[in-house]
Amino acid sequence: MKAKIHVTLKQGILDPQGKAIEHALDSLGFKNAANVRVGKYMEVDVNETDAAKAAEQVKQMCEKLLANTVIEDYRYELQ
Repeated sequence: MKAKIHVTLKQGILDPQGKAIEHALDSLGFKNAANVRVGKYMEVDVNETDAAKAAEQVKQMCEKLLANTVIEDYRYELQ
C-alpha cells in the first residue's frame, strides 16, 4: 500500500516560511493570496495488505518521526 502523508503546522503556530511566500506573492502582483501555510508531503510504500494494520503503522511513523505533534498536524491516505 502507498501512504500519502501531509504534515502542516497547527493553527496558531507562526509560519515564517508561509509569511515570506505570502509577501513574495504580493510583490509579484498576486494581491489575493493570503494566509499562506507551508507543509511537508511524503509518500511511503508500506508492505502490508491489511488496511487497518497499514494505517496503524503509518500513524506510528507520523507520531514517532515524521511529524512533531506538539506543533504539527498530520493526515494521510492509503492507496
